[in-house]
Amino acid sequence: MNPGNEPQTAGQTVEKLLDVRGLSVELPTPGGPVRPVQDVSLTIAPGEALGLVGESGSGKTMLALALVALLPRGARRRGQAWLGGRNGAGPTDLASLGEQELTQIRGREIGFVFQEPMTALNPVMRIGAQIGEAMRAHQPKLAAGEIRKRVQDALERARVPAPEVRARQFPHQLSGGLRQRAMIAMALAANPRLLVADEATTALDVTVQKEILELLARLRRELNLSLLFITHDLAVVGQVADRVAVMYAGRIVETGPARELLTRPRHPYTEGLLRASPQLDSLAHKLAAIPGTVPSLNALPPALNALPPGCAFEPRCAYRKPECAERMPELRVAGPEHFGRCVLISGPEAR
Repeated sequence: MNPGNEPQTAGQTVEKLLDVRGLSVELPTPGGPVRPVQDVSLTIAPGEALGLVGESGSGKTMLALALVALLPRGARRRGQAWLGGRNGAGPTDLASLGEQELTQIRGREIGFVFQEPMTALNPVMRIGAQIGEAMRAHQPKLAAGEIRKRVQDALERARVPAPEVRARQFPHQLSGGLRQRAMIAMALAANPRLLVADEATTALDVTVQKEILELLARLRRELNLSLLFITHDLAVVGQVADRVAVMYAGRIVETGPARELLTRPRHPYTEGLLRASPQLDSLAHKLAAIPGTVPSLNALPPALNALPPGCAFEPRCAYRKPECAERMPELRVAGPEHFGRCVLISGPEAR
């Protein structure tokens, strides 16, 4: 059992595609720096899907962007993020790479699918040209004919109907579901090993959402693709992920196998998210909102330069105790491969 707290070194040969250790992000603000991501550790194995869950403002997207340094100007990263090498090569610490090296990682090793394709896609470029541009960025010597063939293959792989027609169209001529499929085709254009899907199904109709989830599952199997699936919807993550990490106010508060975590949550925040999620298999399930909101980092006193010393969820927690306001709990063992950051968990601290 290991929640991901042991330091990774370049000499280690561990079956992990992504190994994040103590990653923090600091953003400058007029009132002083704030940290939307604080001391996050997680791992993803080859071919594994990790669901990253939390309310808006929990730091999920900022964590994903920090992996490849796609952060706002002035942001600072701390910690390590090891990406396993290809063909037996040693891992690379993404946090230590310069911009030129990161350019080779983006797309070729880690692909991104964003929540709203209409803002992620260029509105004045045809779909095929945008996918071709993604290919050419990593293989500039490809001939035009080969690019066209690969674009059509990428669209077919993403299950885009009539790919030769769609390739000539602009984003506004496609439905929301087709735009998201085009985004997936573009994200996989350079054959990355890790796909980050950031709220990729949130704005879609439920029928289209199901199709996208099935597409991602199929691509994982066919390409042995690892997936970091970011969402606020626990009902959706249960259909996709092998493991789930729950994030709150910049920290991982619970992590474990998907089925175990979703049926037996150990952190009050995870429990609250489940109560607030519709349950199609239980008509008697009554939705219950979590009182309050995720704490605003901008509202924190600049002198603290971090979250308050206690559990960040304490003001909203129905089970809070006096000790919850005194210090941030460490991750504790809640079961096999199951860990939670809460004083209510009786297991030992994770090592």
